[in-house]
Amino acid sequence: MLNSGFWRYPIIETAGYFSVVVLCLVVSMALFEVVTKYKNWEEIKNGNVAVALATGGKILGICNIFRFSIARHSTLSEMIGWGLFGFTLLIVAYFLFEFMTPRFNVDQEIANDNRSVGFISFTISVGLSFVIGASIA
Repeated sequence: MLNSGFWRYPIIETAGYFSVVVLCLVVSMALFEVVTKYKNWEEIKNGNVAVALATGGKILGICNIFRFSIARHSTLSEMIGWGLFGFTLLIVAYFLFEFMTPRFNVDQEIANDNRSVGFISFTISVGLSFVIGASIA
């Protein structure tokens, strides 16, 4: 971790990491909003549980990747770089999920509140975040 000067205080270090990860999470969620064909927050507001599951999985997945990145990297720039690389892999996984299900359109099913597809999306995001997180070095 950051062990010099201002950053040597655990409360400051924690606040710093928290702030950066929240900012990265907001950027990541904005990018997912562009990638999906539906409006995440509008659908959630309207009670779409499938979108809530898929979005929750993305949030958990991103945070889990950054948790691994914080644990393994000693500088803020390394932590951000590896975390964003992990996020990129999570987006690739999202496109692979869509590609691997040619019988139906994942985005359309989630937008239609197909909770089974939303749950699988949740599981893929969280599950792969552990693999991605464990592999970033």
